[in-house]
Amino acid sequence: MTLKTFHDGIEPLLDQIDFDFLKDNRVCFTCLGRAFAKLGQDGAEEGLSNLARGQEIKKMKDVPDPTEPENCWLCEGITDDYPRFASMAIEKMNEWEYDTFLIGSKFDAELVEKEELLWSEVSGEFGEPIKAEFNREVGKLVYAKTGKEPEFNKPHIVTVIDTMYESVSLQIASLYLYGRYTKYTRGIPQTRWPCRHCMGKGCEKCNNTGKLYQTSVEEIIAQEVMKYSGGKDHRFHGMGREDIDALMKGRGRPFVVEIKEPKKRDLPLDKIMEALENSDLGASATEMRPSNNDEVVRIKSARSDKQYVISGIIQGDFSEEKLKEVVASLGEKTIDQKTPTRVKHRRADKIRKRKVKTISILELSGDRVAFAITAEAGTYIKELVHGDDGRTIPSIAGELGVEIKVEELDVLEILDSHDPGAD
Repeated sequence: MTLKTFHDGIEPLLDQIDFDFLKDNRVCFTCLGRAFAKLGQDGAEEGLSNLARGQEIKKMKDVPDPTEPENCWLCEGITDDYPRFASMAIEKMNEWEYDTFLIGSKFDAELVEKEELLWSEVSGEFGEPIKAEFNREVGKLVYAKTGKEPEFNKPHIVTVIDTMYESVSLQIASLYLYGRYTKYTRGIPQTRWPCRHCMGKGCEKCNNTGKLYQTSVEEIIAQEVMKYSGGKDHRFHGMGREDIDALMKGRGRPFVVEIKEPKKRDLPLDKIMEALENSDLGASATEMRPSNNDEVVRIKSARSDKQYVISGIIQGDFSEEKLKEVVASLGEKTIDQKTPTRVKHRRADKIRKRKVKTISILELSGDRVAFAITAEAGTYIKELVHGDDGRTIPSIAGELGVEIKVEELDVLEILDSHDPGAD
């Protein structure tokens, strides 16, 4: 809005406005101008400040003389203190590494009531809340001094300034890093697993660790990231998960590690990946790069086919020809899988239909056998082999008519159709 546009908007109204309220409740130029900030527009205009609006109104109309901000009935000097509040915010944010920010604020309820009273007595629906002006003007000053960009959707830091107590609090956005992990040691879960007895508090059963398993893929990767980020905590978001006793090979399973309240955001990812590769902790990560919460959603909702190798012992009489016949019959077959016995204590007991894409005998030596299997997401591969006492139909063991004891399972590849972060 230009000065002329403002004049054109307010001039026809000046004779209709009763400014007598301001004789006993004197306000500063900024608070006067803010009372008419929305005149002729949908929001406060960037091109004309509320201070300038108030000064123009005084020129055009014999209104009660505005006072200095420190004596203002409404703001009590806050509008003159924007630079100091901006400096407070910058000092607080300097403790963190960030590229984007957003200013928020808290005001005394009495001040807000005064503002609404001013609008009802003088300007009607044209007033802009002091909170909106404060956030905008302090944000401009922070930007000018730091060069950091204001961001309204997903800022790295939200700075909330309490004008009553002159304090600053920060809301720190999580840091997200995408990658792919491989797991080369059996017996490691994907994520932290709280002790069932104490639910993470620590007890004799878990040696006061609070954990059922002493480490996890999450902890192995996140703890290396935490060394550089200085974060407060972490969460792990994987594209599905393999069994604790299964290996994750090939290119690895896509994941996003989330670091809560990171002090640093620009991390040496090459060093982190190198450290993980050279460790003997049981897991490593590749292809790490910055990510975001949107990618977490994509990863968690992905339904990717997977390739497996599973080996076991056939416990009974069988013929090689019959085994080949059974395996051939399961290719491109849709199977019914009732929730496996081993997990039904923590999952709904229902029947899931899953498709076996390809299946073949990889190795057969006496009673020892290994299968190569490609199946859609959510297929219980062990149960496809041993049948789970008839809870998976059909199964290799069920069709062969003998029991098969599964010994090892390896995930060879996650066949995701695209890199979740590529678009």
